[in-house]
Amino acid sequence: MRSLKKTVLLAILVSVVLVLALIHSWPARAYTTVDVWQQLAPVVERNVEDRLPLLDHQLSNIPFHVKTSVASLLPRNGCVCEGESGGINLPFVQLLFPRVSAHPLHTAFNASDLGEMKTRRAKEYESFQRRLKSPADVLLIAEANSPLQYPTQGLEVRPLKTTIIPGLALHDAPRDHYTVSLTATLGTINVAAEVDAVKIKGDGEMHMSLSSSLLPNLNRQLQFVTYTNTLFHPSTVDTVQFKTEGHEAAFSIKIRHGVTPKLYNTGSIGEYNVSALVTIATKTFLRYEKLQNLIDSIRRYYPTVTIIIADDSENPQTISGPYIEHYIMPFGKGWFAGRNLAVSQVTTKYVLWVDDDFIFTAKTKLEKLVDVLERTTLDLVGGAVQEATGYTATYRQTISIEPGEEDGDCLHLRRGFYHVVQGFPNCVVTDGVINFFLARTEKVQQVGFDPRLARVAHLEFFIDGLGSLHVGSCDDVIVNHATKIKLPWVSQSESEKTSSHVLVVSPKKLPSAPPGQRKYVTNTLGEPFFQTLGRLQLSQQL
Repeated sequence: MRSLKKTVLLAILVSVVLVLALIHSWPARAYTTVDVWQQLAPVVERNVEDRLPLLDHQLSNIPFHVKTSVASLLPRNGCVCEGESGGINLPFVQLLFPRVSAHPLHTAFNASDLGEMKTRRAKEYESFQRRLKSPADVLLIAEANSPLQYPTQGLEVRPLKTTIIPGLALHDAPRDHYTVSLTATLGTINVAAEVDAVKIKGDGEMHMSLSSSLLPNLNRQLQFVTYTNTLFHPSTVDTVQFKTEGHEAAFSIKIRHGVTPKLYNTGSIGEYNVSALVTIATKTFLRYEKLQNLIDSIRRYYPTVTIIIADDSENPQTISGPYIEHYIMPFGKGWFAGRNLAVSQVTTKYVLWVDDDFIFTAKTKLEKLVDVLERTTLDLVGGAVQEATGYTATYRQTISIEPGEEDGDCLHLRRGFYHVVQGFPNCVVTDGVINFFLARTEKVQQVGFDPRLARVAHLEFFIDGLGSLHVGSCDDVIVNHATKIKLPWVSQSESEKTSSHVLVVSPKKLPSAPPGQRKYVTNTLGEPFFQTLGRLQLSQQL
């Protein structure tokens, strides 16, 4: 009997613990949400009106009543990072009743460093915003010529979030009764506040209509119309139909997440700290003599810049030294595979790509390239390469794809550029540059390099980046190229003999291939291009 009572008591105790855990983990979410609303309720009424863009002051004296359930869903443009205070410290309490911890940003820095850090961070964020925003993001309102007034561009909402639709109005001729309606497909229409003498039907649904005998009241009500995304499908657009008697319009609402900026620590304010901003990346294959010459030349001008080396030699040698990272790959893995590996290890804001047979000189001023990227919206800027003959090349290419018919689109490659960069007379905007360039690390990683391309495909990277890479070229930052002209009385080393094979194929005698497969060749000038035997046809102007 006693054992039975112990069993019952133990079962009751376990049940109580489980019920308490369930109660804490389930209703707590609803309570937290309600609690937030309760905290925001006293300021909602003030903030709702503050958020109305292009406020018509003739309507400001018309009263309204805040609809808290909707108004509280609007973005606040601010957040509070608060942790939960410590409770009773018992075994398994954290497991059953987990608490939220918060660590304010300023606690991670010393008081002496905090001010400078915030200044650098603000500068980085401002630069990020300049690159991210475009005229297509500006909010435009179509004045009531139809007589409907509505936003034409720049309106967006986060997935499953709510926003006020700005600029809605009706400017119609006098009549006894006015009616407008809005219809969405990926969300619902509602109002953040209600105005007297306006009848609302279908609020909180995909189709909502508003009607009133007083046009000013109706327009006042339109200022509080909200849109809530209900179908989770980021990076898409909902087209909202806006109608009145005899007139119909449509406007779009972008549904997308905000872009999370990558902000880099660029070092002390003042001159550019190349070591903090730039990592040099290269790929080598059996050319250790030339690679060592490159490293020695870099160290003469930039002793503390990190150098990353991707190596797919058959019998790799050890390359070591301060600020050098040497990564060994499978034999013959390829140039673009090596580029992917090298760039994947870069942690600085910019990456400088160089070939392993380049030589830095006094004219290889990386600060100039950094200055261009810091002060413009360019993502990548190339320099110039001086050959042993004295000829300096920039290899500027403009790239375009012209829509075609069933035989495919046409890829056009032309020598040249579009225009000079304002403030930098030696720099131009183009689409492709020579194999010596400085670029934003995240943009290069975004485009990537096709690892199936082994030895020749430099231009492929810029073709893949067309539309996402903003490219420039400057001819006043020059790197030397170790000579490829071999005199009869100068013998080659064994590694140079192995690595110097170049395939030269006539474009007129390309082997056949299934549609969509690319054949990579070089022309007689040694310049890379590709011809697609499926969708893309090549048009190259040398």
